[in-house]
Amino acid sequence: MKRYRVAYERDESGWWVASVSGVRGCHTQGRTVDEARRRIKEALELFVDDARTAPIVDDVKLPISATKAIRAYAALRRRADEEDRRAARAARRAVRVLRSGKLKMSARDAARLLGLSHQRVHQLTQTEAEER
Repeated sequence: MKRYRVAYERDESGWWVASVSGVRGCHTQGRTVDEARRRIKEALELFVDDARTAPIVDDVKLPISATKAIRAYAALRRRADEEDRRAARAARRAVRVLRSGKLKMSARDAARLLGLSHQRVHQLTQTEAEER
């Protein structure tokens, strides 16, 4: 199935102009990228038979500063997601240590020490048991 690349660029009046690469004359505009995307799908139907089912690849043209800001955010978001996964593993280990062995702490006591709710400690205890 053919994929269509759509370029979105802001014009002088603030509208987003959408153009389909490789389909001469297929373009439209909208006040938002979303609106331009909806309209370009409609316009594409006038040019090709598979417009309703073909995937569209968006290429929103942005100033360099916006592109850099998006890349920086994406990189930090990936790092934060990895840290969240590491924290979740550490929480499961901590709950296991506090609730088993010699300590055998209650969920409420473990929760207070970990700064979690006792419900979350119960969840982590169940998750730990299911993983074994």
